[in-house]
Amino acid sequence: MFKQIKTSEANREVVAQLSKKLNLGKENVIARIALTHSLSKDKRLDLKHIKDAKGKEYSKSVLLGEYEDVYVGLICTHYNLYKSDKNLAKYIKMHIDDGLELLNNELNENPKFDGFDFLTEKIDSALKEIN
Repeated sequence: MFKQIKTSEANREVVAQLSKKLNLGKENVIARIALTHSLSKDKRLDLKHIKDAKGKEYSKSVLLGEYEDVYVGLICTHYNLYKSDKNLAKYIKMHIDDGLELLNNELNENPKFDGFDFLTEKIDSALKEIN
């Protein structure tokens, strides 16, 4: 299992900006939201396109917290992997980078959104998909 994950260099500033704009907690919270947001798009990322690892570094415990099993389970289910797969950390990293870019683009399109607006819009959108 991995010990830490680093975002891409380009996303070092993005995670800091999103953390300030959304005001939902520390940068690791935004990274968790980015991870799950990317996974919610139901796309499979290709390891051939992994970005650099020169950005924000997170230890596994800070990044995933007490829900490590849930986040690992989401990635394992999405890619049909076992939790000891050597590429698990790479997939987590790729989805964090992808999610940060998605969030950044969405918030640039809706500059008046704050964290509450953003979360309620995402919840509302997900509930509509269920119905």
